[in-house]
Amino acid sequence: MATTNRPDQMSTMLEVLNKCKARSMDVAFEYSPQGFTAGKEGKKFYQPADLKIIKTYRFEGESNPDDNSILYIIEANDGVIGYSIDSYGVYSSHDDDGYDNFIRQIEVEDRDEQLLFSL
Repeated sequence: MATTNRPDQMSTMLEVLNKCKARSMDVAFEYSPQGFTAGKEGKKFYQPADLKIIKTYRFEGESNPDDNSILYIIEANDGVIGYSIDSYGVYSSHDDDGYDNFIRQIEVEDRDEQLLFSL
């Protein structure tokens, strides 16, 4: 469940990802030591300066801390908008600090959810 107190906000990761897909913002940004790549054919590497986190969602598992995750909605300077998902805390799904250090360097512009997903 997302950590939010507003009833109009989406409360599950699936809801957010479905909204992203409906708005063609469903490209998965994957981390590698060379940078983020976008999509399965990701040949281009994005550096933190090329990216902006436009919305962040945190989800907490009902009974299992392994279910704690964070979803970043990310916009690249070339117009690609997608997402990156990670477990947070000690349950991070990345083996080293590379992902965490990379994501911390990306500018954050927390956009209003209503504007982000309006049609």
